[in-house]
Amino acid sequence: MQYQRVTLTTGVPMDVYIPHISQQINPQVQRPGIVICPGGGYVHLSEREAEPIAMKFLAMGFNCFVLWYRLAPEHRYPAPQQDVASAVAWVRQHTAETHTGPDQIAVMGFSAGGHCAGSLGVWWPKAELWQPLGLTPEDVRPNAMVLCYPVISGGEFAHRGSFESLSGTADLAAHTAYSLEESVTEQTPPTFLWHTWEDGAVPVQNTLMMASALRAHNVPAEVHIFPKGGHGIALANDLTTSVAYPEQNVPECVIWPELAGRFLKQLLPGVLPLDPA
Repeated sequence: MQYQRVTLTTGVPMDVYIPHISQQINPQVQRPGIVICPGGGYVHLSEREAEPIAMKFLAMGFNCFVLWYRLAPEHRYPAPQQDVASAVAWVRQHTAETHTGPDQIAVMGFSAGGHCAGSLGVWWPKAELWQPLGLTPEDVRPNAMVLCYPVISGGEFAHRGSFESLSGTADLAAHTAYSLEESVTEQTPPTFLWHTWEDGAVPVQNTLMMASALRAHNVPAEVHIFPKGGHGIALANDLTTSVAYPEQNVPECVIWPELAGRFLKQLLPGVLPLDPA
């Protein structure tokens, strides 16, 4: 495996994880890439949703890029969204050295990181996300999304803290402007969504509303609602379970990476088998 930390044009770090390029297998391989946005309510970033996620998908044959995007209170919208736009553009601009397919770039996000990643998926045509960076909408458009127990709606089922941090206001009316389900169009990339029915922090209605919007606009999607498990369970196994929160180990949910990997494999050309020899 190759690892390096790079600094994006927005000034934030991104960790790059690339499987070894074997001269004995395919030295010209182009793998799909995943830009990973950890969660944390836009005020901190969860390490449990960072490198462990990258290592899991790395083993499936994906190039992984963990983004440490900007946070409140120093930074509000659109700073985090510009960071993920910059990350996708960086991957697209460095396809030769990372062996990443330029049209095989997905964004993945957890909780508020799901909102950050999903923001780019629905708002990539907005000039405020790419123009200040000297980029184009084609530079920053993701080819797919994987949204994990995501913060989606600023309305009735909002995770209010995320929207207060992103917007800088407690005004409920202002939060609806950041509702992703209201901005889905036919140009939104195919999306994999998963959530738990019991999530007490970000209600499952967030995923259900996003799924409904995707269906209304004929955007390909796959949706999984697991019956058990709270919020922020990451891989739902021992690798990401906090000592203080053993309930984050949820065997029923551990299959989600394989399901997401299969979804991406079907969408993105040239994806390696899920369990490469």
